[in-house]
Amino acid sequence: MQAQIDRSHLTEEEKMEAFLARIDRGEKIEADDWMPDAYRNQLIKLISMHGISEIMGALPEKEWVPKAPTLRRKLAIMAKVQDEMGHGQLLLRVAEDLMAPLGKTREDLMQDLFAGRLKFHNVFHMEAPTWADAGVIGWLVDGAAIITQTMSLDSSYAPYARALHRICAEEKFHAQHGESIVLELAEGTEAQRQMLQEAITRWWPSLLMFFGPPENGVITSNQEMNMRFKIRSQTNEELRQAFLKKYVPRIFHLGFTLPDETIHFDEAADQWVYQQPDWEEFKQIVKGNGPRSAHRLNLRQMSYEETKWVRDAIMSYGRQAG
Repeated sequence: MQAQIDRSHLTEEEKMEAFLARIDRGEKIEADDWMPDAYRNQLIKLISMHGISEIMGALPEKEWVPKAPTLRRKLAIMAKVQDEMGHGQLLLRVAEDLMAPLGKTREDLMQDLFAGRLKFHNVFHMEAPTWADAGVIGWLVDGAAIITQTMSLDSSYAPYARALHRICAEEKFHAQHGESIVLELAEGTEAQRQMLQEAITRWWPSLLMFFGPPENGVITSNQEMNMRFKIRSQTNEELRQAFLKKYVPRIFHLGFTLPDETIHFDEAADQWVYQQPDWEEFKQIVKGNGPRSAHRLNLRQMSYEETKWVRDAIMSYGRQAG
């Protein structure tokens, strides 16, 4: 923990310079260290969105718990759902520490979610109508998440980095779970292969959108700030290219196609060239206008309200014990 330093004589500009110097030296920031408001706000925005996405991301697969084809698959997907909910709670705890000086709590985050002020990842607004979708979510969606989260394992904010190390370790098992489903279907009947092909086709635009719009040579002020604060180290397009390089060859190797006749690897540029998804549709989805947005938000709110008595009991016990 950094020793408390008297900064009362420093200007705001000098405080920021000293803070950035700490980050540039590779020092890690803890929750009770001094930090600029801009840094705190960027972290709250990122971590709360990540935490809520973990919780909302459990819902598409939760739909398949009672419908999984075998007991073994049912147990595996139940464990995965439990892990995702745990990741969400862990991240919201990290966000809560950052919000405490602002007088905000986890309850505020949940109310922001229900009111549409707190967004969650576009992929978790989408439908998962077949068992193949459960496989694609585990293999490709979690694969995309691992690429994004790995980028921040060395985040300047130590509590987030520590949480990510645990989360990424478990996400690797989730990706293997999804890959296992995909390989089983790929080696199955023609009907199973067709079901998997339809799921890949259905999810492809959402997977491209997962990393956010490309920069096209102009890094947004939000991305630039996060990179300067060393909260993240890669741009949206760099992350998307890492995903494409890892997974497109694997999809083709299994004998499946993508809904993009233009996609190809440019050897000279060392990158995949692909058809852009509809970024206006992306904006509408994350605003809560996706195919399953309303249903999943209603489900999350109903569950939250039904378990209020548990939170009340815990808080009451805490007050009595104190």
